[in-house]
Amino acid sequence: MNLEYENLINSLVKDGYLKTPEIIEAFGATDRADFVLEEYKKDAYVNAPLPIGFGQTISQPLTVAFMLELLEPKKGEKILDVGVGSGWTAALLAHIVGDPPAGGRIIGIERIPELKDMAEKNVSKYNYTEKGIVLIVLGDGSKGYKKDTHYDKIIAGAAAYGEIPQEWKKQLKIGGRIVAPVGHSVVVIDKTGKDEFSKKEYFGFSFVPLVNNR
Repeated sequence: MNLEYENLINSLVKDGYLKTPEIIEAFGATDRADFVLEEYKKDAYVNAPLPIGFGQTISQPLTVAFMLELLEPKKGEKILDVGVGSGWTAALLAHIVGDPPAGGRIIGIERIPELKDMAEKNVSKYNYTEKGIVLIVLGDGSKGYKKDTHYDKIIAGAAAYGEIPQEWKKQLKIGGRIVAPVGHSVVVIDKTGKDEFSKKEYFGFSFVPLVNNR
């Protein structure tokens, strides 16, 4: 592992943002430099968001760590990654959920064709698309992905303004969890019954907006 990247991961552990062994292992195995534009490779291990084109960013490592710890991904789960961007979060999740025989699958949805292609290319560096662990689709993330519903978890990399889309709640399993930005907060929603949800909110974050096709 690159020493700068190791130092970044160690600082996230030391500061309490990375805690779970499986998530720490995924960070170590999934080099952020593989998911940034060539002109930003030198900044890949800086704890800051970086542009990936089209007004979008690869999120700050601290934010990704914080959200993955809230999400609590597990081996064998099926997870929807909304606004897949350059593919880093999808690849981190793929490392955790494991091969399809264990049930693990990541569906990444992206509305910008060029970013969808970028994510596929980046995730393929780890053979996750070839193994069938990750599927990247082009579409409006605010509507979820109905062709493959009943998700264990849903995570979003862009902020909804107002509230979590109803389609995400419908497509989530009972007992499932959504971790997503709303405005300048990270919101955690647990589905406790068919139409029953609990909610927690964590303040003080900044995200690019979730754009839909309405």
